[in-house]
Amino acid sequence: MTATEEKIRAGAPVAKIELANRLFFRLYQCANMLHKTGSRAVEAEGLTTQQWAVLGALSRKKAEGGMSVGDLARYLMVSRQNLAGLLSRMERDGHIAVAPDTRDRRSRIVAMTDAGRATWRDLALPKIHAYYDQILVDFSISDTAHMLHYLLKILENMQRLDATAATDPIADDAD
Repeated sequence: MTATEEKIRAGAPVAKIELANRLFFRLYQCANMLHKTGSRAVEAEGLTTQQWAVLGALSRKKAEGGMSVGDLARYLMVSRQNLAGLLSRMERDGHIAVAPDTRDRRSRIVAMTDAGRATWRDLALPKIHAYYDQILVDFSISDTAHMLHYLLKILENMQRLDATAATDPIADDAD
């Protein structure tokens, strides 16, 4: 019996399950459309949404000196393996530099290059802001704040589920 079937038998309203199904399917569609339309917004700069996320992470004040590959992977919530190919392409294109950590030679530090910073600040960021304006055109500031609040709640619950699965081998057999 699946987890959904157990919830139905336990008395969870079918309407709530249907709404959850629609919500998560729409999140899936939004993620796909973000990749498609977001990449199109910055393609003239030679960037994708994944590269946009890396440059955005590295542009933060607390990342001025760069970030370890592990910290960057955790911040972006991707695996190191998925990040490795992306970082190689970005290094090849001159957006970032990857160097050994002077404090821990086993670790590598990723930092934006001057060229990457210029691409981010002067070329990509204005297009990203225009993209945000187009996508959120029908949203008030209040709507956007509420949406962010609910997405953060979903993210926190997913992170809790992920942490539980990582520490509980029985959780992997739940379905």
